Amino acid sequence: MVRQTGVANGTLPTTVPDVHKQPRPKLRRCIAITLLTIIALLGLAVLISWLAVRPRRLVYTIEDAKVKNFNLHNNHLNSTFDFTIKAYNPNDKVSLYYDSIEVIVSYDDETIAFDVVEPFYQPSSNATKFEVKPVAKSVSLLGSVAKDLKSEKSSGKVQIDVRLKARIRFKLGIWKSSHYNLRVSCSAVVVHLYSSKSFDRTSCDVDT
Repeated sequence: MVRQTGVANGTLPTTVPDVHKQPRPKLRRCIAITLLTIIALLGLAVLISWLAVRPRRLVYTIEDAKVKNFNLHNNHLNSTFDFTIKAYNPNDKVSLYYDSIEVIVSYDDETIAFDVVEPFYQPSSNATKFEVKPVAKSVSLLGSVAKDLKSEKSSGKVQIDVRLKARIRFKLGIWKSSHYNLRVSCSAVVVHLYSSKSFDRTSCDVDT
């Protein structure tokens, strides 16, 4: 800002700079550079720690699988599946936040049942088991899919695929990562319909 001054006898006013209102670009620039340097150093420290830890891939298995009230009629499926899934975190310094998990059951690439899992926290070097019960409620199937499923039903077992979609965050010390999409695919899961035959544990593929 500037102030204008003049004399009473009508002379032209003169402009005098207001030194007290002048911005201080050098000070602002110095503060900005300092803040950026601190942020960069913190980011570098986190990156070095992350690389030093070398997080290992998460491991997922289906430990048990059952099916109840399996009913296929007029190309419509009603059933309740019951899975026990184990999530293993092999990292001894990295823990995880599971903020959302969806479980999808499919047959011949057609979704037949769905469920969600409550968010949970998984510590480092930890194996967590959780139970999910996807429900198929009057699910309409293509004629060819219904025919194949009916044929498998007559054998007393069905082979399905189970997929998990999750939003997770990693925690290392006090640092927490942004969200990552976790995709788990468990293929060729054989579920017995009527017999008490024991379930063969199924390993899953993990992609983050």
